[in-house]
Amino acid sequence: MKHRLIISLCCCLLAVTAAMAQDVVDTRPHIFDSNVRSLKVCLQNNMYIPAVYMMGSEDRLLVEFDYLGYDPHYLRYSVTHCNADWQPSQLVESEYVTGFNYADIDDFAPSEATYVHYYNYQFVLPNRDMEFLVSGNYLLSVYEQDDPDEVLFQTRFSVCEGRVGVYPKVTSRTDVDYNNRFQQVSFDVRYRPNQIRDPYSELICVVKQNSRDDNTVIVTRPLMVAVDHVTYDHNRDLIFPAGNEFRRFETVNAHTINMGVQSIRYFEPMYHAILMVDEPRTEMYLYDKTQFGRFTIRNAEAFGENALQADYMITHFTLDTGGKLNGGQVLLYGEFLNGYPASQAVMKYDTASGCYAADLMLKQGAYNYMYLWVPDGTSVGQTSKIEGDHFETVNEYLVMVYDRPMGERYDRLVGYGVAYSGK
Repeated sequence: MKHRLIISLCCCLLAVTAAMAQDVVDTRPHIFDSNVRSLKVCLQNNMYIPAVYMMGSEDRLLVEFDYLGYDPHYLRYSVTHCNADWQPSQLVESEYVTGFNYADIDDFAPSEATYVHYYNYQFVLPNRDMEFLVSGNYLLSVYEQDDPDEVLFQTRFSVCEGRVGVYPKVTSRTDVDYNNRFQQVSFDVRYRPNQIRDPYSELICVVKQNSRDDNTVIVTRPLMVAVDHVTYDHNRDLIFPAGNEFRRFETVNAHTINMGVQSIRYFEPMYHAILMVDEPRTEMYLYDKTQFGRFTIRNAEAFGENALQADYMITHFTLDTGGKLNGGQVLLYGEFLNGYPASQAVMKYDTASGCYAADLMLKQGAYNYMYLWVPDGTSVGQTSKIEGDHFETVNEYLVMVYDRPMGERYDRLVGYGVAYSGK
């Protein structure tokens, strides 16, 4: 009887565990409709810094994308409040946004004088239809007005209170090497005395390198605690491979050769941009001012808005590694791939040429990218195999600090800071 009871309890625990696992919501950025292109979420007044809206500020978050085709689509959006781990919080909609939790996208227009026809959509947040009542992470979903269950894409942004000061620093003199392959992040979180009652249990800190999600680090234990600040230092988890500067190319002019482009040709029904052949840079570092992986839409020949007059091109990437690399995959990384199926980022090996290749439909503009090596059985990209790790590399590090005092039902984003290595 005793053994049966134990077996029954074990079965119940397994059932509960399975149910909890099924409740995990996939909130990763994802584009479900292949007609959605050039999705970008950024601050309206500065697209080159992390997209974190500070409550009460005059800045706004800009959401922009294209929908390929000749006919307009009438679209609507809604948001879901999430905790630090990007799982939906316990808050109901009326607790985190004003009014109804949906609004129509009214600002859209067709492309002009382009071979590839599309409609460009834009809107800003917050706006008169939707304002944020609390800080934290938000999942944005866009769908047809008459079909809310068919989501075209989902993406992320964050809203910050600014109640604490976050002061990150980056050094190449790490706990594992000295001016070699790694960079180490440390930071202080400063606040009014006793504002944070128990930093050990309340604070969750998230650190990102160049907006990457695959190597994001979550820290919950500070090194030192004082009355008005906490210090996170000498943490092995905050040591990042230094990587290399982002590679760049521009397709801003369809009739002349641009940076990183070998040739641009028109093959019915659209342009093709053949980029210069890339090679591994494991032994080479050369400083280059980049956009830390971001892209900018631009057509140098446009006589009006770039958003409407930039055309789409099939962009051909080629990486010559001197043969096939076994034991993993080569992936493209850059903001322009955010939300797209992982298959689009995978470089395919071509036996005939002995090179890796990928062909992507991209809008005219200036792009940053790099190559990551993802070993089989893992999900974290490595820079060492193709780009190399060089301590001089200028990387962007974002530190976001969440607070959940006892009794609260959600994680508040109370502060964030940005630091750049080598500066």
